[in-house]
Amino acid sequence: MRIEIWSDVVCPWCFVGKRRLEAALAGFDHADEVEVVHRSFELDPTAPQHGTELSTGVIARRYGRTEDEMRDMQQQLIDLAAEDGLELRLFETVHTKTVDAHRLLHLALDTGGPDIQARLAEALLAAYFLDAEDVGDHAVLARVATAAGLDPARVAEVLAGHEYADAVEADVAQARAFGATGVPFFVVDRRYAVSGAQPAAVFERLLQQAWAESHPVPS
Repeated sequence: MRIEIWSDVVCPWCFVGKRRLEAALAGFDHADEVEVVHRSFELDPTAPQHGTELSTGVIARRYGRTEDEMRDMQQQLIDLAAEDGLELRLFETVHTKTVDAHRLLHLALDTGGPDIQARLAEALLAAYFLDAEDVGDHAVLARVATAAGLDPARVAEVLAGHEYADAVEADVAQARAFGATGVPFFVVDRRYAVSGAQPAAVFERLLQQAWAESHPVPS
């Protein structure tokens, strides 16, 4: 069974959703037969390459809120994420471009498979939300990707050019074809879709349903 996750590395709900899916998989009897693949989605393709402005002000303007209102909303998310074991530093994150992070995720999948890609996805989310690092900065990306197990030479080569940019665009196009308007967006076996950081119980039911329908019991 394959689960594809459309997400962005600067999306806090994506981190929460990832944790909740992991919790569901931890109690799933067939978890060792589930393959998880991360797909690209850019929340803001117009973001600057090297972020300097804090995300709070940017998001507040986007949604027509004051910064105080946005900080209150962010605090609610910080409190909620803590219930899933995440200590998000939302007040310290910067508004930054993510296409290069996504290109590296495609490199990871291409050269190391889903396991290495999953390791990099976790590392990128942790770098941004737990360490408040700029994941648009090539130096940060190179360090995080290398630590996750990618070949340093290939990482440098990809970051120096535009390799896998077409794969990122294809992922975004596929998400829209599925009807996704935001992330996280989870698709199981290209048959079942769930939008948003749903509770672990929702993912548990999804896993059970998808498995039962793809592995019918002989009569």
